[in-house]
Amino acid sequence: MGLEMEVMAAEAVPAAVPAAATARGVEIYPLSRYYFGAKDAAAVPRGLETAADRALRLKANFAAHGLRTSVHGVLLVELFDHPHVLLLQVRNSSFVLPGGRLRPGEEDVQGLKRKLSSKLSVVRDGQATDEDDWQIGECIGMWWRSEFEAIPFPYMPSNFRAPKECIKLFLIRLPMSRQFIVPRNMKLLAVPLSQIHGNTQVYGPIISGIPNLLSKFSFNVISD
Repeated sequence: MGLEMEVMAAEAVPAAVPAAATARGVEIYPLSRYYFGAKDAAAVPRGLETAADRALRLKANFAAHGLRTSVHGVLLVELFDHPHVLLLQVRNSSFVLPGGRLRPGEEDVQGLKRKLSSKLSVVRDGQATDEDDWQIGECIGMWWRSEFEAIPFPYMPSNFRAPKECIKLFLIRLPMSRQFIVPRNMKLLAVPLSQIHGNTQVYGPIISGIPNLLSKFSFNVISD
């Protein structure tokens, strides 16, 4: 009986799962490896417009092109031995992820490269100098807006008949070093994951949910 119980107990213990199967690695580099410069001021991001203005704009866009798709990049750096997300801040108030709306018929990856370059790179003669240099990783989250003034959901509720907006977040694999050239009316800030986690009052539902989306990754800080 004792031997039988011992065998059953051994069989009940699940086999060890390799670390690589439980978490995917993401290499992040110290903030000190990156250079931050400024360029001419850009138009104020749409995230700062009034709810009424946004509703009118989304209605017009939906009537002309159907579902609106926005793509945004999650850029990670290391500071004080903790992962930080690079966020754009405008007028010392709202925080937004680099990115924006796709053009009609534009693919996600190409559109995100265009948007990242327009927000974070040198632009000459209307063309970004490094649009093809961005390494776009996997889509880590999708949010849906049911109505023009509704709060976005991280899933498609069953009562959604015709969603008005889809918001996609992509993990950006940053190189060891890079120049970030930001419009003068914006700031590019490194915000710790611990600060944005669950903080919807300051960062909104999408940004504050990023730490949960990143929980399946393991961070490998490259400091050499």
